[in-house]
Amino acid sequence: MISLIIAESALEMVPKEIRTHPSVRNHAERARRNPGDLLLDRSYHHAAMKGLRNAEKRGRPDLVHFALLSALATPLYLQDGLTVYLHTTDDLVITIGRSVRLPKTYARFETLLVQLLKTKVIETNGQVLLSISEMSFQELSRKIRSDITVGLSSSGSMNSVRLVAEELRATENATFVIGGFPKSDFSQEVLESINSLYSISPTALEAHLVIARIIYDLEVLRNL
Repeated sequence: MISLIIAESALEMVPKEIRTHPSVRNHAERARRNPGDLLLDRSYHHAAMKGLRNAEKRGRPDLVHFALLSALATPLYLQDGLTVYLHTTDDLVITIGRSVRLPKTYARFETLLVQLLKTKVIETNGQVLLSISEMSFQELSRKIRSDITVGLSSSGSMNSVRLVAEELRATENATFVIGGFPKSDFSQEVLESINSLYSISPTALEAHLVIARIIYDLEVLRNL
C-alpha cells in the first residue's frame, strides 16, 4: 500500500486572534457568515495575517483543494492502491476514505471543509468519507508504520520521478510526503520523520503537479 501525506497544509479556520480584524469582518459580511465560519484565506485576509506565526505557510486552502483533486482522480486511488491523509499546520489529520469524490468547484469544497472542521466527520449511507483527528505529523507517521517515508521538496537532492517511484514500490508499505503550503519548507518535526528527501525538478513545482507526476509513475510500474 502507498500512502500520501499532504503535510503542514495551509487549511484552517480563521484564528480567534484575527476574527475582529476589518478584512475578516468585511469578508464575513460579504459571505453572510460569522468570522469563525470562514477558512483562513490569504486572498481575503492578507492584512490580518501579518502578525500570525508562520504566516507564510498559512491561508491557502485553494492549494489543498488542487492537491486533493489531483490525488483522488487517479486510478491508483480509485483502485484502492493509495491512502490519502491531510495533515494541517495546527496538527489536525484529515483521513480520506475510499472512493471519495470531492467537489471540483472551490466554493463547494470550502463549504464541505468548514462543515468537516466543525463536525469532525462527513459520512453518507454509513460510509465515512472524511474524518478528523488531533494528531501531529510524527504521530501520524507512527500510525501508518511505513517501511520507508520519502519527502518531496525543492530543497531535497535531485532525483528523477521514476527513481522515486521505484523506491516507493520497492517495499510493501511506503509513504510519500508533499508540502501543502505555498512557501518555506518542511518543519524539523516532519524532516525527522522522513527517510529520504528528494527534488524532482530544478524549478519549484506546485504540490498538485508533484503528486500527479509521482502517482503516474507509480501507476506505470503497476501497469494500471
